[in-house]
Amino acid sequence: MFSSSTDTPPSLPLDRPLLDPAPEYGRWVREQSPVRITLWGDNHPWLITRNEDARAVLSDARFSSENIRPGFPGLQPTTPPVTPGQLFAMDPPDHTRLRRMLIPEFTFRRVEQLRPAISRITGELLDGLLKQEQPADLVEHFTLPLPLLVICELLGVPYEDRDFIHRQASAFATITAGPEAMRAGWAALFGYLQQQLAARAGAPGDDLMSKLAVERVATGDATAAEAAGMLVQLLIAGHETTASMLSLGVVALLRHPEQLAALRAEKNLVPGAVEELLRYLSIVHVGLRRIATEDVEIGGVTVRAGDGVVVALQAANRDPSAFADPDTLDVTRDAGQHLAFGHGLHHCLGQSLARAELQIALPMLFERLPELRLVGSAAEEYAFEGRAVHGVRELPVAW
Repeated sequence: MFSSSTDTPPSLPLDRPLLDPAPEYGRWVREQSPVRITLWGDNHPWLITRNEDARAVLSDARFSSENIRPGFPGLQPTTPPVTPGQLFAMDPPDHTRLRRMLIPEFTFRRVEQLRPAISRITGELLDGLLKQEQPADLVEHFTLPLPLLVICELLGVPYEDRDFIHRQASAFATITAGPEAMRAGWAALFGYLQQQLAARAGAPGDDLMSKLAVERVATGDATAAEAAGMLVQLLIAGHETTASMLSLGVVALLRHPEQLAALRAEKNLVPGAVEELLRYLSIVHVGLRRIATEDVEIGGVTVRAGDGVVVALQAANRDPSAFADPDTLDVTRDAGQHLAFGHGLHHCLGQSLARAELQIALPMLFERLPELRLVGSAAEEYAFEGRAVHGVRELPVAW
């Protein structure tokens, strides 16, 4: 921990091994948490790495998510793109009002009804993959189109626009591209979805976008801009994160053949194995950011009003005080208390959908391609650089 005003706190680690957190996190969890870090310039938020402290911050209303507050620990030194409906950057009461509009589409019961469709999409993609010349790119032919197809179908977004959607989502998620590129990516999707919403108002279908247009915007419960902003967030989060989890989940299981063998031998391990992969991989690796609105005691440190806080999920999910032998992948472990989906008010709205996709896609993949193998010695060479969500841009495989 830096000890005086003349010391410079360490930077937030953005580079990491493919399947593990950056090594600095393990040291901080064991020795010094919370710790001050540097995001840029004189922005020095507290980094929270221990599981118990992470839960405390994420469930405490004295930590705000509003990223326009002075001193907020943003990843860029300029104001982030601000449009209505950005749930991740909102506090109650507006956050509560808008989130309630989406909850019915993402309940466990609703997602269970989607499982046949997810299975159908998975099977069709695997049929297509098996027709490809080997080696084939698993990202291009399976792990990316699967969640993108599902979220497009759920929201009512035309899948034929997928290249545009993924390109703009990637621009928004790439920190190193700079604030202007991030703004442009968000703005492009925001404008696109405003147009789609307007079209649904006159010709609604059986999808979430139509329900927002008819039941919320037309009735005055939400503005068209708020609805478009919520849809942008759902579209980005609904495919980027699951695509990365699928890709890295395949790598993790192929590199731990004894775990894959256990999973193949006992199908009832699948739900728990998915939770363990979520814990072990923790793909949201830039942290969840908050700012204190009052003085708060966290982990023996007083976080002052106006101090920024970054909650490192990948560190909290490898905390030995919460998980025995946390750096070991163990599909028989009870990992249900992981924080991969966040915690508290802003816990991931789509977590049931992501779980369903992972629980269906991974077993089907390894069943249809029992000899699946990675091509080349290092999938690391395809790892994303400078992205808010960890993953790989390509994954050559053969079978």
